[in-house]
Order: sequence, then C-alpha cells, then structure tokens
Amino acid sequence: MLNLWTFIFLCFLHLSSFNVVLGGVGDSLVSENPFTPKASVIRYWNKEIRREITKTHFLLSKVSPLTAVDSASFSKLAAQNDLASHLPSFCSSAKLFCFPDLSPSLEKHPKDERFAVYSNMNFSNYGTDRLAGVDSFKKYSEDSNIVVDSFHRYSRDSTGHKEQFANYASEGNVVDQNFHSYAASATGGSGNFNNYNREVNNPNLRFSSYGDDSNGHGQTFTQYTENANAGNGQSFSSYGKNGDGVPNDFSSYGKGANVIGSGFSGYGEAANGANDSFTSYGFDSNAPQNTFKSYGDGGNAAVNTFSSYRDQSNVGDDSFQSYAKNSNGEKVDFSNYGQSFNEGTDKFTGYGQGAVGQSIGFKIYGRNSTFKDYAKKEGIVFGRYNNGSSFETAQVKGGSSAVNKWVEPGKFFREKLLKQGTVMPMPDIKDKMPVRSFLPRTIVSKLPFSSSKIGELKRIFHAGDNSTLETVMLDALKECERAPSPGETKRCVGSAEDMIDFATSVLGRNVEVRTTENVKGSKQNIKIGSVKGINGGKVTKSVSCHQSLYPYLLYYCHSVPEVRVYEADILDPKSLEKINHGVAICHLDTSSWSSNHGAFMALGSGPGRIEVCHWIFENDMTWTISDS
Repeated sequence: MLNLWTFIFLCFLHLSSFNVVLGGVGDSLVSENPFTPKASVIRYWNKEIRREITKTHFLLSKVSPLTAVDSASFSKLAAQNDLASHLPSFCSSAKLFCFPDLSPSLEKHPKDERFAVYSNMNFSNYGTDRLAGVDSFKKYSEDSNIVVDSFHRYSRDSTGHKEQFANYASEGNVVDQNFHSYAASATGGSGNFNNYNREVNNPNLRFSSYGDDSNGHGQTFTQYTENANAGNGQSFSSYGKNGDGVPNDFSSYGKGANVIGSGFSGYGEAANGANDSFTSYGFDSNAPQNTFKSYGDGGNAAVNTFSSYRDQSNVGDDSFQSYAKNSNGEKVDFSNYGQSFNEGTDKFTGYGQGAVGQSIGFKIYGRNSTFKDYAKKEGIVFGRYNNGSSFETAQVKGGSSAVNKWVEPGKFFREKLLKQGTVMPMPDIKDKMPVRSFLPRTIVSKLPFSSSKIGELKRIFHAGDNSTLETVMLDALKECERAPSPGETKRCVGSAEDMIDFATSVLGRNVEVRTTENVKGSKQNIKIGSVKGINGGKVTKSVSCHQSLYPYLLYYCHSVPEVRVYEADILDPKSLEKINHGVAICHLDTSSWSSNHGAFMALGSGPGRIEVCHWIFENDMTWTISDS
C-alpha cells in the first residue's frame, strides 16, 4: 500500500491543472507546478542569488520543458541506465539534439526518380542492376536542422546509370551523409554532386567503398560544401579501388568554406587509368585541412592534377603520405598550388615510393612545405617554385601575419569604438546551433560526461561509429577536458543549476547575467547609442558562457581576469531608431592569446599589446557582479 505522503506526492505530479504561486520572484509572480524543472530552477536561483529572477528572464527559456511526471520518469530511467531504450520520446519531450534512427529502405525504384523535398532516408540496395536512366535528388534535405542520409549499395552493377545530386542539404545545420558501396562494379554512367551542402554548418560526408571495381563511372563534385562551416568535412576511403578509367573531377570544392577537412585514404588503389582533377579546390577558404594517405597506391597510368588548389585561402594544412606508392606510369601535376595569402603547411612524405615511370611536376607552388624521401627522385620537375619551401629535414613554421579577410568585419574591435555616435560593422551574431534545452540536474548528473565514456554515450544517444554525432560529442568533451589557459577558470555545464553554481563560485552571490537582446543589426553597419560600463566601467571579472554542440544544451563557461563589460543601445545608422541592446566584453589582457588569433589578424598588433572587444552573441551570456 502507498503511504499517505507518497499518495499526496503522486497527486501533485499527475494533476497537471494544479498550479501554485511561487512567491519571492520580484514584481512578477510565477504560476508554475512546483515539481517541474522550471520551478526547481526558479527556487534555486532565488536561494543562491541575491537578485531574484523574473518570469521573463531569458535564462528560463533554456530550462528543460519536461513536465513534472516526465522529469521524474526520465530521471528514474537515467538512474537505471535505461534511457537508450526510450531515446526518441526523451529527445522529443526534453527538446534535445538527437539524430533520427534510420531504418533500411529496400525500395528499388526501377524507373527514373526525381526526388524533391525529401530527407532523412536510408537508401539500401537502390538502383542495383539499373540499365541507363537518371535518378536526381533536388532540394533534398534542404533547410533542415539535422540531416542524416545513408546510401548503401547504391547503383551497384548498373550500366550507363546517372546520379545527380543538386541543391542537396543546402543551408542545413548538422549534416551526416554516408555513401557506402556506391556504384560498385558500375559500367559507364556518372554521378554529379552539384550545389551540395552549400552553407551547411558541421558537414560530415563519408564516401566509403565508392566506385570500387567500376568501369568508366565518373564523378563530378561541383559547388560542393561551398561556404560551409566547420565539421569533419569529407572522408573518401577505398574510393575507386580497382576501378578502370574512372575520372573524378573536384571543381569549386569547398569554396569559401571555414575550417573544412577532407581525408583521402586508400583512394584509387590498384586503379587503372584513373583521372582525378582538383580544380578551384579549397579556394578562398579558411584553414582547410586535407589528408591524402595511401592515395593511388599500385595504380596504373593514373593522372592526377592539382590546379588552383587552396588559392587565396588562409593558412590550412595538407598532408600527402604514401602517395602513388608502387604505381606504374603515374602522372601528378601540381600547378598554382597553395598560393594562399596567409601561407599554410604542406607535408609530402614517402611520395612516389617504389613507383615506376612516374612524372611529377610542381609549378607556381606555394611556400612552407616539407618534403621527405622525395626530392632526389627522378621525373620530378619544379618550375616557379616559391622561396620558403625546403627539402628533407625542413621545419615548417606558421604563415605570414597578413590581415585575415576571413575574420568577419566587426567580430573584434577596439574599446575606443564603444562610445555614442560610433558607426561600425556588426558581425553575424545569430545563434547557428540546433535549438536545445538544459536537462534537469536530476537527469544530467546521472549521465556520463567523459571522453573515456564515449562508448556509453554513443549507446545512450544512438550514435554510430565514426558518425557526426560521435564526433560532435567527442569534440565537446575534449574541449571541456582541456586544461585551462593561463589565468582561466572553466567549467562545462549542462543544467541551469550547474551554471548558477559556477558563476557564484567565481563572482559571489551578488551577480547579474546579461546577453544581447536580439540579432538585429547583424551583418550590417550599426550606430552606437548610449553606452553604460558595468560596475562603473571598472576593470572587473566576468563569467562568459558559450554554447557547445552536444545532444543537450551545454555551455562552456569560463572566467578570465581583467575585463570590462559594457551595455550599449544599438541604432539603425540611417533612421537612428533603436533596434537592439547589445552586451560587449573587452579583454584587457591578451598576453596568453595565440599570435594567429583572428583578433590580431583583423586589428593588427599581437598578444599583450592591445585590448580586444567583442559582442556577446545570441544565446551566449556573460555574468558579472551586480551594480546594485
């Protein structure tokens, strides 16, 4: 039998219409079920912080939307290590960032298909044995927040079959695509990836066992990941293995992208007459990273051309390891390669080892490269090779300190600009993270949070091996586990209570938290209205919290010494109408910052020589000691 107090508690949980008035919340009283996560955070704030919270406070919008019943239920499942079996309902109810579980689709589609407005599918055994015809994917997964697509055994053993991917996953947020056993043993035909993953945030595209044993089935990658941001990038593994006469053209690939990487491993292995062209690859991009490993090994009469490669980009790194090993008649031509305005690093190791009849040419080639076991080989011609490259035992250092056009105007600025009447550019301060909520402390405290527990986290959140979600979690965990910088105090928090604890542990209980009011003024010129220095504009401490990409809302909170924090009205420079109320923080001590930090590239100077200011972006925040 239930005792009396248990019965009363269950009644409170299940009577959703039952509300109580929580006192002590300033002028605005809040009517809230006392057992919800929101009510718990309100009580915790009012207990720990001298200034009481109002019902309209922006922090409350980030608190878990779980009902009292769901919160208790999922907390119990977490304690029993059984959340994984209820993940879909947990993600939906708690407003988390989870990938859909894709079930195999065995549809064969014997006729031509033109997919439009289609997303999150697992294509398995699609187009097998197709004779001619065209399948096109247009506006596929466009404008989606989370895109997860898998193409398995696609176009296998087909003849003359064409695949066209146009406007695929454009402007998506987190994109995970897996092309596995694609066009295996295909004859003729082609695949075209055009306007693919444009302006995507965090792309992760994997091409594995792609085009193996195929004959003349070419692939074209055009306007591929243009203006994309961060992410694993692209992985090409066992691509074109044992292929015959397979041309691959990478054109306008990664143009204008930010920190995108491509990995080519076991690519074109034992292929005959392969022809790969990399043109306008990584053009005008920021910090591209490309790894070519075991590329073209054992190939016969292959031709690989790298032209206008990483041109006008900012830094970046390419590694060519075991490239064209044991090949026959391989021809590789590097022309206008690495002409970055801020030079990156190229490493050539074991290149052409054991090859016969190779021809390798370098023309108009950038600087800052390392060549090992390579420079004395026959068949290598260098023309118009920039000074600064070295051979065999070179130690490569960073690039020049040219102004970085990749630092968005207004992202960093000097403190003197924060005065009334200043007209200045404002960067894009819009939050590009998926919408998520904190978890209640009763749940988050029961979940593992360590890179050593990644296997358990993958099980809970249904993350596959080498998936985007696995990488997302590992990246966040490693950043949270990183040792603090000199003078930094840091903590990652997944609940509002944990954030309150960290802020008050650094600043005391008399604190306020601020964020920029909205995103108006982004990517345009603004005029500064009235300006207020927090704590009278004195040098102070603050705790700034920045979002990390993770299944639930996770903030990287840190405190650094010697800052000034400002509030400023933001005006339209033409109408002088107030459009926003911004919060800015100025770091007065930059001595521990990297000399390659974007702030110094944009503003000039270097570590410890200038102060650097920036706006608090949408959904980020900064805590300070209260003015009152």
